[in-house]
Amino acid sequence: MAGEFTHRQIMRVMSVLLVSLFVACISGTVISTALPTIVGDLGGQNQLAWVASAGLLTTTASTPLWGKLSDLYGRKRLFRIALIIFALSSALAGFSQSMSQLIAARAAQGVGVGGITAMTQAIMADVTTPRTRGRYSGWIGSAFGVATVAGPLIGGFLVGSDALGWRWCFYVGIPFAVAALVMVERVLKLPHVRREAHVDYLGAALITGAVTSILLALSLGGQKWAWNSATTYTLVLLAVALGGGAVWQERRAVQPILPPHLFRSRTFKLAGTGSFFVGFAMFGAMIYLPQYLQIVRGMSPTRSGLMTLPMVLGMLGASVTSGRLITQFGRWKAFPMIGLPMIALGMFLLSSLHRGTPLALAGLYMLVLGVGLGLSSQVLVLAIQNDADKDDIGIATSAASFFRSMGGAVGVAVLGAILSNRLAADIPNLMKERHVAPPPGTDVGHLLGSPSAIHALDAPLRGAVLDGFLEGLHTVFLIATPVTLLGFLAVLAIRETALRGKDDPEDGPAEVLEARESLEPAATSAADLEKAATRG
Repeated sequence: MAGEFTHRQIMRVMSVLLVSLFVACISGTVISTALPTIVGDLGGQNQLAWVASAGLLTTTASTPLWGKLSDLYGRKRLFRIALIIFALSSALAGFSQSMSQLIAARAAQGVGVGGITAMTQAIMADVTTPRTRGRYSGWIGSAFGVATVAGPLIGGFLVGSDALGWRWCFYVGIPFAVAALVMVERVLKLPHVRREAHVDYLGAALITGAVTSILLALSLGGQKWAWNSATTYTLVLLAVALGGGAVWQERRAVQPILPPHLFRSRTFKLAGTGSFFVGFAMFGAMIYLPQYLQIVRGMSPTRSGLMTLPMVLGMLGASVTSGRLITQFGRWKAFPMIGLPMIALGMFLLSSLHRGTPLALAGLYMLVLGVGLGLSSQVLVLAIQNDADKDDIGIATSAASFFRSMGGAVGVAVLGAILSNRLAADIPNLMKERHVAPPPGTDVGHLLGSPSAIHALDAPLRGAVLDGFLEGLHTVFLIATPVTLLGFLAVLAIRETALRGKDDPEDGPAEVLEARESLEPAATSAADLEKAATRG
């Protein structure tokens, strides 16, 4: 199908993809400004990272499965299921009465997000060629940018509203999911050749178990149990064992979740590594910047959302511009080569923020980070798609999302563990140095409530808590800096190949190429294609 659609027809499909992707993206960004308030309401500062990483974990683990199922059963059917899962789990998240319930609902929501993300990228690969895809990848980046802009603003407004509150941060995505479902039924018509299904459920379970075990070890080590403890060692050994089992299973499965032959490609491995570190930095910044703005600087949720606009606008502008330039010149590598060092620079600059940093300067730091993210994120997905064989477009696309989500899950978990450990050590030390004592019967955990509760503390105690947060956030952003540069080294080692165009016979999945023969050669409208194609 790639190369068969006109621009107008592609934009009809893109309208569905953009609304759906907006649904998925907003689920993560809308809670970023609400998290400090949610933690203050339900309790558990040390569980804050899991509200974000639970969804990222299930998104990571489920994305390859969605890609494989869509190759077997069709994109449209799986798209519908993903949207329904998302809507139902969003409702459950809004009804949560404890952090445990919220984390479980977020995990279910992540499964839906994984499907939406995988289907968006795979369908775009079905209807465009790698050469022209850069143009439309810019629109995908724009949807992410709009959701990133709107999410914190909507979340801040909802949290600050007495009539609504933070629970509406989850309810707000439901009408968008319903609208996307309606659009899928009316607009999305994709040819699909049904094939015998061999779904690697054991491989999916082993991959999920390995990822979960390592994230538990990274995020709870040093908090719930000591790093040098039997529990930590057990989780690490379990992750290694399950990971080894996953490799064994994927080598013997008829249709593996992550086909081992993909890893024989240098581009797949290195671009996937780059995507991992982009996700590490991106999600880390999105979750922990509101902590600085609301807790350290005392901003309202709405205002903190507005303060992230430079980062989001930088991401949006860089994504659209790089997409158009890639389409024009057919080359992609230069963009992440510039973008990844900019991400590292942005994280380093954020590590220098303090209580008196001019807001204009803080906005400039966020702009640098946003431009770097915009130049890197979608481009690396495109590189993996361009390198994949026609039969592997769906699973390779899902794998690209897998790497980025995995990076985000690891980043949020690791940085959250670092922040929690620093808070547990620094705040008591600062109180001791300043001869400040908390109210009787109050420990450090009880001091870490909502931003409004922290700012209601007595001035000396409040100062110790705020400085403790600041020192912890300095460490978080500083550690993220060299980690991001590892992604740059990975991309540097890629041998760039020109992007394929519509005349390349290898372009597109097998079922799409087979379906070409059933399409009317003169079809120039969506109606013609709908009559000619098998309904997906």
